[in-house]
Amino acid sequence: MTRVPPHSAPPRSRPPPRAKWRLGEAPWQELPPVPGRRARAIVDNDFSGDPDDLPQLVHQLLTTNVETRLVVASHLSPGDQFDPSGHTAQNAERIVRDLFSRMGLDSTDVIRRGSKVGLRDRTTPALSPAVDAIVAEAMRDDDSPLFYLAGGGLTDLASALLVEPRIAERMTLIWIGGGEHADLASPPPNAMPVEYNLLIDVAAAQVVFGDSDIPIWQVPRNIYRQYLVSGAELRIRMAATGPLGRYMYDEIAAVLRAVAGFIGPAETYALGDSPLVLLSSLQSTFEPDSSSSALVVRSTPAISDGGAYLPSPDARPMRVYTRVDTRLMFEDLFLKLAEFESWAARVE
Repeated sequence: MTRVPPHSAPPRSRPPPRAKWRLGEAPWQELPPVPGRRARAIVDNDFSGDPDDLPQLVHQLLTTNVETRLVVASHLSPGDQFDPSGHTAQNAERIVRDLFSRMGLDSTDVIRRGSKVGLRDRTTPALSPAVDAIVAEAMRDDDSPLFYLAGGGLTDLASALLVEPRIAERMTLIWIGGGEHADLASPPPNAMPVEYNLLIDVAAAQVVFGDSDIPIWQVPRNIYRQYLVSGAELRIRMAATGPLGRYMYDEIAAVLRAVAGFIGPAETYALGDSPLVLLSSLQSTFEPDSSSSALVVRSTPAISDGGAYLPSPDARPMRVYTRVDTRLMFEDLFLKLAEFESWAARVE
């Protein structure tokens, strides 16, 4: 439901000009960060849907030790209530470009639009500019780890794997999506039969889970539903920091107002995509890993046509997270946002 900026906005509705910077720089840090990087990242999200992807992307772009190489603007399910337009990938790209403008970030060369539709079957890729860029980045001569950070459907990753299967051994997928594993948790009350992000493209998930060798770190529905922030946190630690924080708050507040008529007003909102940053960028110093979060390792299941897990005992291992460090995740988000807004206010 993130509102799509018009192609030609009147002057009063345009975001204020921001001080310019590029990825790889951190001018908002008075104490310069340690130079270099630990890893690379491809961010893939359905940015015209739930606005929880806005804080995730801002957080990722303000993180210095993992280099953001691509931002993939992906599609939603046909008729999705957040954006029923039929142009969800195009709208997602416009939202990302608008966000970069609001941040003063000149590195728009990393943005790629994904496919506008899901896979028609498990063998035919849905080609797009994003797929070409994913393959090129994965096959690039670079020894640093590559994380594929997906907060929506898996169409563009699955298509890239179909085009060039060798990329599976050159990256790790961190995915916010998939339903509960029966031995770990029960679905929430009145749950969707197929989890939201999985429903966007079940065939793509079948390719990624069952037809490829890519390592998977999964944050399923029962876990991402836990990442609640309160209305007070959103008002004081997001909206009050400056124009960027207020923009993200307003997009979240618009959803809360829209749903209040039939489920009542809520004092919380789930920033369910934020673990993408935590698990890739906020790892331990020594023996780097997502050591402050808990997980289980199991054989990667296949996915049925109906979105259920199918046991595959001899399949490659995957991680399923059972607890995520919300203190580290949200404190880092809010402090980086405040640090950035303070710098921007001084230099503008």
